[in-house]
Amino acid sequence: MADEVLTQEEVDALLSSMKAGDVDLTAQEKTEEDSEQEIPVYDLTSQNIMMREQFDVLDEVFDRFSGYFRNSIATSFRAPIDTRLASTEMVKFGDFLEGLPNPSSFHTFRMEPLIGSALLALEPNLVFFLIDRMFGGSGKSMVVQERDFTLIEQRVMRKFAGDTLKDLEKAWEFVEQLKMSLGKSETKHQFVRLVAPGDMVIAVAFSVSLEEFSGQLWLCIPYLLLEPIKDKLSYKNIREAELENAWNRQLQKVLSNTEVDVSVELGKSFWRLRDVLNLREGDVVHLNTGPQNPVPVMVEKIPKMLGTPGVIAGNRAVQVTKLLNTLRENNLS
Repeated sequence: MADEVLTQEEVDALLSSMKAGDVDLTAQEKTEEDSEQEIPVYDLTSQNIMMREQFDVLDEVFDRFSGYFRNSIATSFRAPIDTRLASTEMVKFGDFLEGLPNPSSFHTFRMEPLIGSALLALEPNLVFFLIDRMFGGSGKSMVVQERDFTLIEQRVMRKFAGDTLKDLEKAWEFVEQLKMSLGKSETKHQFVRLVAPGDMVIAVAFSVSLEEFSGQLWLCIPYLLLEPIKDKLSYKNIREAELENAWNRQLQKVLSNTEVDVSVELGKSFWRLRDVLNLREGDVVHLNTGPQNPVPVMVEKIPKMLGTPGVIAGNRAVQVTKLLNTLRENNLS
């Protein structure tokens, strides 16, 4: 079809139709617009695959936290409250906040010695459920009230958040010793200052349930916060480190049986060349060290120790008096 050429009569007929308005010139533009609207949108910023590869140890951290938190809350409320890890994903911080109910119970906290803050968040129905249980209620058939939390409710939840961080601190112990310290508490997500809205965070959701009730608790940890310990958060890196340590131990074992040359420098003397040429048998060479001065012990011509010369069983010997860590410590000139 591309090789066919219109005749002059066909060209004239087409021009006449265009002038008469019989040809719709916008049809192709509409088709192109419709095609663009039908193209599916993919979020190329999703980092979940990368997170699972680089931070697979976090799954165990959060599983442990879920178990510790379950035991703590069940013991405190004397009820079989169940807590499970619901989801883990990497999202933008702004998107994470927008997905939470407003108000919610937000609590920033530090994970020292790491630099920066993380976030603990509880949705309102979980807040009302917990407070009802704390004050002797059953927590059943809770009606979520569309209102701000009272000052008493905020103080109670801040105390609850501090206790929850103790379980999180315990969950991290097998990876890194981190000290969790509670920061600011807010109820509106527009007042939560953690990182920039476009920064990536690891958002972790936990489901809390008792009979008919079900609510959610979140942990939000900035990606950059974990950067200093990222090598400890991948089982692949851990295995590689273990192999490297095993190789180093084997290398040390082999090197420990290696023979090296050890010598002792009794002293130095600086002469002119003509004096050296005039040396005769019986001449005395004066050294820069006396009988009580320490002498350097050389390992492969490198000073490693200081010692005191002496005689043992008729053989010359040196008693080591100091180990040298650097060459600068060998100041015997």
